This record gives sequence, C-alpha cells and structure tokens, in this order.
Amino acid sequence: MSSVVHHRTATVNGMDVFYREAGDPRSPALVLLHGFPTSSHMFRNLIPALADTYRVIAPDMIGFGQSAMPTVDEFDYTFDTLTDVTAALLEQLGVDRFAVYAQDYGAPIAWRLATRSPQRITAIITQNGNGYTDGFVKAFWDGLFAYAENPTPENEAPLRGALTLELTRWQYLNGVADPSLVSPDSWTIDQALLDRPGNDAIQLALFRNYPTNVALYPQLQQYFRDSQVPLLAVWGANDEIFGPDGARAFQRDLPDAEIHLLESGHFALESHLEEIAGYIRDFLARVTS
Repeated sequence: MSSVVHHRTATVNGMDVFYREAGDPRSPALVLLHGFPTSSHMFRNLIPALADTYRVIAPDMIGFGQSAMPTVDEFDYTFDTLTDVTAALLEQLGVDRFAVYAQDYGAPIAWRLATRSPQRITAIITQNGNGYTDGFVKAFWDGLFAYAENPTPENEAPLRGALTLELTRWQYLNGVADPSLVSPDSWTIDQALLDRPGNDAIQLALFRNYPTNVALYPQLQQYFRDSQVPLLAVWGANDEIFGPDGARAFQRDLPDAEIHLLESGHFALESHLEEIAGYIRDFLARVTS
C-alpha cells in the first residue's frame, strides 16, 4: 500500500528547511537522513513504501536539496550544526521518539542525535553509513583526510573533483550490476544543486569538518554497548566509499545487529528498493512493536 507524500517547508532557526512527510501522524515515526551529494529526493520511492505503517519524515539538510543554502559566512557548516537544525525540526514537528534511517552524511547526524538523547531512538537502520573506521576505502578517503588536516590549494584541488558530474554519476552507478535500474534523474538533480554558486564552498567546509565524525566513534560505540539499540544494516556491498566491513563492524558492539549485504553500490536504494523496504518493514515490526 502506498501513501500520499507531502512536500513541506518549516522555518527552523530562521532558515527554510524542506522535508517530505507521509503517513498517519499518530503512527510510529521513522526519520530518513540523506547523504552527500543528494537530498530527501533519494527517498522519493521509499517513503510511500513505508508510510502505510509509519509516519515518515525526510528532511533536506541545510545547503542541500530544497532547504536554505546560506553562504559559509552566514552559517557554520559543521555536522554539529546540521544536527542542531535536524533536532529543532523534529521538535517543531512533535517527534519525540523515532527510528532513524541513515545513509552516508546522514549517519553522523543520526549518531549525534542518538548520543545526545539516547532515549529518543527506537531503532537504527544504516545503509552505507559508517559508525566505525572499518570499511573506509582508502583510495577514496585519503585525499579528504589530507585536505581536512592541511587545507591547502594543492590538497583542495582533488576534492573539487568530488563535486563534478563525473563523480556524482560514479557514486550512483559504481558497483551496480544493472545500471539501467538507476534513473539518470538522480545524479542530474544532485549535480544541478551542487553547481549552484557558493555550494562548492559549503561542501568543502563539510569535507574539512568530516574528521569530527570519526572522533565521535568511541562515544557512539559506547552508546551501542550501553543501549543495545536494535540496528539493521542494509548495505551496498560493492560500495567503494564505505565498504562492507563497515556494515559488519556494528556486530562488534551490537551482537544482535542484522546485516544484509546487497549486490549494489553507495546508493543501493536506486537498485534494491523493494528488497530494502522489505528488510525495514520486517525489522521494525519486530523491534518496535
């Protein structure tokens, strides 16, 4: 059963925050947090697949999608501040307890929400969203960490390559057995938003801030050990950004974590929507009932 999806904008801390919402407001809440370089658009098909049972909310981060895009001089682009806006939106929408689905950049926001207020998280679904250094593919990450440590023009130049159409398209198609399953609209829309004047400075600021996410991992892993929060990892096993060891690592601190490796890449929803939706429905029915 599908459900009508609403496209809404809230004012949070003086900024417009766009979000997609579907489902009965009285149903258990599921918050979907997107990755780089996309937006809630990545969940356009997942939302109606789950909204008959859950109140599904998928915001666009500040600087992404249809949300406000203040300049780097007007807003401090860090994963802490992106989390602050997300938390404020959920409070405004009256979402007290919720399950969270996190992919890529969505993961460090989910981890901050969870470690700040553990009692609010009912379950975690991670799709190529790391909580351990396991699975960081060295060829992809070495350049980012070098730039974050020493943001010289020489170190910046390779990172600007991550903002190009070639790399955006690669993120969608790499590791996908049947590329015809992936709509070109996905990378075309993402790239159009990346190409907005000033967005490159926003993305570079977040690249420089990324090591703060790794620094959070010990606290996150302690939260896992203390809470034993139900966790489902549905992972594109062929991802050359966050490899499959990133999925397996969750069982180190959450022995009951469910791990499913899919024959897909970084944006596994594009090729494995029905399979992922099925895993989510089965998982949440068992752990949040």
